[in-house]
Amino acid sequence: MNATSATASAVVFLWLGMVLAISFLEAPLKFRAPGVTIPIGLGIGRLVFRALNLVEAVLAAVVVAAVAVGRPPAAVVALTAVTVLLLAVQLGVIRPRLNRRSDRVLAGEELPRSRDHVYYVVFETAKVIALTVLGISLLAQ
Repeated sequence: MNATSATASAVVFLWLGMVLAISFLEAPLKFRAPGVTIPIGLGIGRLVFRALNLVEAVLAAVVVAAVAVGRPPAAVVALTAVTVLLLAVQLGVIRPRLNRRSDRVLAGEELPRSRDHVYYVVFETAKVIALTVLGISLLAQ
């Protein structure tokens, strides 16, 4: 394994750990804490996910740069592209919709559960799978 593959792999697994900890542990648990109302949970979630997504964008850029410099196999390039595309859809399409919806909830509107939240979870799950396969593929180089 060369230095760029090692770097990319380390960053991918860091990214994966952050997504698992925030999306699949912190996010669902915060609403179970005593005294956390929907508006408080939404406010916390928006702050946490804004920070996570910013870090994800930086980590994605590092992975893309490391992969570009390292001349990896086509499969690694494709997995990198898929992972970055999943993140881009989350940030560019799904998150803005969720933000608009949470703005309405925070303004006092009573809204039914959103399908956009389900889409976000589906994309988050796909991203976890893509990151896992990408990380393993980078280790195998």
